[in-house]
Amino acid sequence: MKSIIVIPARMQSSRLPGKPLIDINGQTLLQRTYNQCLKAFPREYIYVATDDVQIENHCKVKNIQVVMTSPDCLTGTDRVAEVAEQIEADYYINVQGDEPLMNPQDILETEVAIQKYKGEIINGYAKVNDEYLYTSLSIPKLVFRPDGRLLYMSRSPIPGNKTGGFEASWRQICVYAYPKSALRDFVAYGKKTPLEAMEDLEILRFLELGYEVRMIPLSSDSIAVDVPEDVERVKLRLNEIK
Repeated sequence: MKSIIVIPARMQSSRLPGKPLIDINGQTLLQRTYNQCLKAFPREYIYVATDDVQIENHCKVKNIQVVMTSPDCLTGTDRVAEVAEQIEADYYINVQGDEPLMNPQDILETEVAIQKYKGEIINGYAKVNDEYLYTSLSIPKLVFRPDGRLLYMSRSPIPGNKTGGFEASWRQICVYAYPKSALRDFVAYGKKTPLEAMEDLEILRFLELGYEVRMIPLSSDSIAVDVPEDVERVKLRLNEIK
């Protein structure tokens, strides 16, 4: 089965405007994310999807394949769905454009899951080991069935207990894989579903539309950049791994 990687990127982040082109130790956030993908897939199977001319020009300078999409896309997944209508593949692997420390092995593990769970939506998770991540409203947490199928995902601390304390949790790793048919149903709905809009988590649209989402264990190396403090966390990690 043919898979391609699509990296959605937009400049209008409400929490960190201009995020994809922020400089992190001499490279943009988007470039670092792309370089991690390049360690897993050949260049010809990686695309950036954007509606912004600045990002398009940046990609052309860096020799990155770029697809221009509509400014009306509600989410990154809607943007991936537009790419799916232009570029033929069996599966579309969505790596969020704010993942400069994405572990390439996690992308390869996602590709293995595509072959194992043909036709299913795939998403990754890792164990939460500290209370900061558990309580952070920037970090999507999740609960799933014993067989790995997603039950729910939230920015709030889940699962909870009677004491209100941190016991155990798992966080989303922002690499997804979708078959084209699921993407078409996703955009055909035409708006955000109620829980998706409330939580600001696009994976919930699939659940609300009746799809199963297969969660697979991945590494905890990823640091998603959502707020300025995350940029500093990434810089600290980069200094540690020099």
